[in-house]
Amino acid sequence: MLPGFYDVIHRRRDVRAEFSGEPVDEEVLVRVLDAAHSAPSVGLSQPWDFILVSDESVRRAFWSHVQAERSEFAASLEGERAERFAGIKIDGILEASLSVVVTYDPARGAPGVLGRHAIADAGLYSVCLAIENMWLACTAEGWGMGWVSFYRESFLRDLLGIPDPIRPVAWLCVGPVGTLQETPDLERAGWRTRLPLEASLHLDHWDRRDPEVIATAAGSRAVGPAVVSGAPGSERFER
Repeated sequence: MLPGFYDVIHRRRDVRAEFSGEPVDEEVLVRVLDAAHSAPSVGLSQPWDFILVSDESVRRAFWSHVQAERSEFAASLEGERAERFAGIKIDGILEASLSVVVTYDPARGAPGVLGRHAIADAGLYSVCLAIENMWLACTAEGWGMGWVSFYRESFLRDLLGIPDPIRPVAWLCVGPVGTLQETPDLERAGWRTRLPLEASLHLDHWDRRDPEVIATAAGSRAVGPAVVSGAPGSERFER
């Protein structure tokens, strides 16, 4: 067992307000990007690119767009849901020292990307693996990362001059943080709570969800809340 590895997994947070604004260390940045670039990819296509965004005017233009999208979403909410959302910060675009936009190139390795014949989106999934690697690497380095999702792809494409058929997948805020919260923002705000592990487990067929059957198949009676509470690092961090 690798407690340090599991500790990083459970400490990872979607960071928004906690960025310190300190300049990024170039050596740390290279390690973080290299971790992302080392992710597994379908057919070894490595269909990702990384756009480093440090220009304040570009970040402010994107931030303004995100706020407009936030307002549009807020208008669709009512009652208690609207009140809760009003108190949730959705990004750290201006607080973070740097932003990284990760893109997907469906033509990388084509024609005939091995493993994408029947599942066209396997390349897109590969990009998400690179993002996750980067997120965990940031956590291991004591940095934070936040994935901004309140934007239109067409706007970001125009803002950064991203050509067709390249697809922008994620705007990521990265950099040093003062602290990592013990509980995710959305859970602290009462927006959502995490599902227990057993709520997501099935055995052989979608309709087979009996925890006892699943625990037997796994060779342990510990499947369920005990697995979560006993995970390395969980004594300090709730997932």
